[in-house]
Amino acid sequence: LGVMRSLFLFTVSGPDAPGITRSLTQLLAEHDVQIRDIGQANIHAALSLGMLLECPPHTDVSTLQASLETSARTLGLQSRFATISEDDYASWVAEGGKPRYILTLLGREISADTLATVASVLGEYGLNIDSIKRLSGRLPLVPSPKEARACVELSVRGTPDTPENLRSRLVEVAGGLPVDVAVQEDSLYRRNRRLVVFDMDSTLIQCEVIDELAKAAGVGEAVAAITERAMQGELDFKESFSHRLGLLRGLDQRKLAGIAERLPLTDGAERLIATLQQLGYKTAIISGGFTFFGRTLQAKLGIDYVFANELEIVDGLVTGRVIEPVVDGAKKAEILVQLAAHEGISLEQVIAVGDGANDIPMLSKAGLGIAFRAKPLVRQQAQQALGELGLDSILYLLGLHDRHAR
Repeated sequence: LGVMRSLFLFTVSGPDAPGITRSLTQLLAEHDVQIRDIGQANIHAALSLGMLLECPPHTDVSTLQASLETSARTLGLQSRFATISEDDYASWVAEGGKPRYILTLLGREISADTLATVASVLGEYGLNIDSIKRLSGRLPLVPSPKEARACVELSVRGTPDTPENLRSRLVEVAGGLPVDVAVQEDSLYRRNRRLVVFDMDSTLIQCEVIDELAKAAGVGEAVAAITERAMQGELDFKESFSHRLGLLRGLDQRKLAGIAERLPLTDGAERLIATLQQLGYKTAIISGGFTFFGRTLQAKLGIDYVFANELEIVDGLVTGRVIEPVVDGAKKAEILVQLAAHEGISLEQVIAVGDGANDIPMLSKAGLGIAFRAKPLVRQQAQQALGELGLDSILYLLGLHDRHAR
């Protein structure tokens, strides 16, 4: 090697134990070796450690290699040396300039078939997987149905024809798998979201409040049918809202409190909101429902803002009249933009979550729009679609491990 610069990839694998990295790096330091890159993984107490090394001209590489191999054997590890040319190193550096994406796979379990299918799609688009890490916690071999949750995050690099086509292809593939697949550009904003806004009905809670009011008024079936068509995008929201509200005329105000107290929270909602608050996020409800029920959830969960429709009550009875302005799809998007400005953040720092057609404008404005257990039209148009796990699965899209959540 003479006085030429020497580059090597040194890898070790075997049983993990305290002190391995210390022992090996101390040996490298004694030979004035520079570490150009390093990566380590630990799976079920099995260690895999790799270091890209640059040896100065005065280093006796043969002696260094022998010392590292001896040290590895002493530590119970297998080792391997591979020479790296300067051209290969230059190509590796150039690869760092390619776009990077984060793929999140989440469900009750993640099978080899699921990973193989997703990896095949990445291959179609010329993307390379740099790293894979588990975000879900450790589970027993036979977890309870409530406990069962699996999530892995893949960091991939490359240049697809368009990110939208990659996302569409992955969504298409995910439709035949028991998992959700989310793909995000690995940008600064992914790690710097500050506001999360939620639709209320069938998103933060597991029902449509107006349908519950209709049951109390004795017109449940008629209103539920209109609600379903509106959420599917088959009816204009304002017109359907006015029609449904009119059917509630004469409902006794005293029934509202009981309905509010019985609102079933979506699984994972409390854990999600508590964790977001702990991390300093602001939260908001932007709903086509009613402020009376939004305020109840606000008090229960500690949500910062509530924007919804007013339910007019006169002499203790619901009038059935619409109070303008109605919070429809366009108004939801407008409120989101105004709230971001009020908080002094960009739209890229906003996450919006919803399920119905009237949520689409709001989801499209947010830096991260999530269709949660949504209608087909919404799933098709949203950036991300989740539904296999609870609402707290959104934390995985922020890169949070289960151990970080409350």
